[in-house]
Amino acid sequence: MTVANNLTELQDQIRTRYGELSNRLQQVARYVLDNTHSVAFDTVAVIASQAEVPPSTLIRFASAFGFSGFNDMKQLFRQNLVEETTSYTERARLFKTLDTETASPEKPAHILQEFARANAQAMSQLAAQTPEDKLEAAVEMLSQADSIYLIGLRRSFSVASYLTYALRHLERRAFLIDGLGGMFKEQLSMIGPNDVVVSISFSPYAEETVTLSEVAAKAGAKQIVITDSQVSPLASFSDVCFVVKEAQVDAFRSQSASLCLAQTLAVSLAYKNNGESNAATTY
Repeated sequence: MTVANNLTELQDQIRTRYGELSNRLQQVARYVLDNTHSVAFDTVAVIASQAEVPPSTLIRFASAFGFSGFNDMKQLFRQNLVEETTSYTERARLFKTLDTETASPEKPAHILQEFARANAQAMSQLAAQTPEDKLEAAVEMLSQADSIYLIGLRRSFSVASYLTYALRHLERRAFLIDGLGGMFKEQLSMIGPNDVVVSISFSPYAEETVTLSEVAAKAGAKQIVITDSQVSPLASFSDVCFVVKEAQVDAFRSQSASLCLAQTLAVSLAYKNNGESNAATTY
């Protein structure tokens, strides 16, 4: 069993496997599903008391889902709590409250060093773990598309808007779905089976992006997905799915790897178009 990378994945795993758990583990399952703030903030002793189980049962519960210990599982609850906090000032304060064991970098130079180090590692991982056949398939899909629709909301918006910009410079019919005036579905209403949708979303996944991916699937359009997990709700709609692990410093995630992937697709398409143009001229 794959260990969950975020709270949504873990909650889905718990619900799916609930019936096969022992009575004691079901007690823990009910508690962690209904008390996410408690699991994030409280000690193991307090959680065990509230769930009316011995602390050892919490350890067994975490082990049943592939974690080395219950505190390891707690990190997903903490991370989710931080991600749900939209204010960056409040996010920084909350991270300090939750993570009292590690000193966070506060000076600008230290923060820059941490982001540079983390991004270098993320970019190296992207290059090493992105399958070549997926890159080629995605570029081929973009090359053959009548129109390309790009969806990326909230923190993913910058990646989607950059890729729209790049594709327009390649003289492609690229349309950024931004939902202006709440017209998400209207902006996608002309999509057809010869079109491609590029959807970008990371945990916690934007509900609008998932809904639009369903609309695109019903229209028969091909879909390229950039996300952070193979069990992302977008992955099931994809023809090509890129799993990108972004760098993170404390509670703040970067976008460098996603932008690098987007630029790779755009530049690869430029070279492909140029090669085909030269071949046609030669012929």
